[in-house]
Amino acid sequence: MNRPTHGALHHIEIWVPDLDHALASLGWLLQTLGYTVSQSWDTGRSWLLGPTYLVLEQSPALTTDRYDRRRPGLNHLAFHIEDATTVEKLAIEATQHGWSLMFPELHPHAGGTQHYAAYLENTDGFEVELVAINSPRAGELN
Repeated sequence: MNRPTHGALHHIEIWVPDLDHALASLGWLLQTLGYTVSQSWDTGRSWLLGPTYLVLEQSPALTTDRYDRRRPGLNHLAFHIEDATTVEKLAIEATQHGWSLMFPELHPHAGGTQHYAAYLENTDGFEVELVAINSPRAGELN
């Protein structure tokens, strides 16, 4: 494996209110995107893609039972997707795994006319953005 680029993301750890829900939606998405399970324990899992890993953990120290992306902190995760066709395929498949399409009236250009993406929210309130690789980077149009 190549040495990671200085400043590249090392890992993300997300505390979830219900690990089973998270595994059904976020776990499905991570595996579909090519991440592999690298660790598994009673209250969590970690997935690895290249040098970056993502952890989902049901912590006993949670202060609420639902994630609110509108509070200070992480709003959403955005993933590069091969192309627009794959974005659409994943958006449809995601509905079978606890996700719903956000901003359906603006889909697939909720991020702007030159930005092709699907914005999805799962039953626990987590948001992901699936961005076609040939789109401008998230935030460049906003």
